[in-house]
Amino acid sequence: MSQAKDIVLNVKGMTCQGCVNSVTRIIRKSDPSADVKIDLASGRVEAHTLASADVLAAAVTGGGYEAHPL
Repeated sequence: MSQAKDIVLNVKGMTCQGCVNSVTRIIRKSDPSADVKIDLASGRVEAHTLASADVLAAAVTGGGYEAHPL
């Protein structure tokens, strides 16, 4: 079984708390047990998750934001 790891993404395009909620939902669709912390001002998204950074970045990008693993 995979082990959870800490992933950090840089996400552009988040402008409000609604965006934060949306990105959180997108990440939790990939891993419902993910612990997600988002700093709106910097665009930094931290997730303790079973999903890979590439999977999360692709999901967030597919949701209309620009996401890149750090």
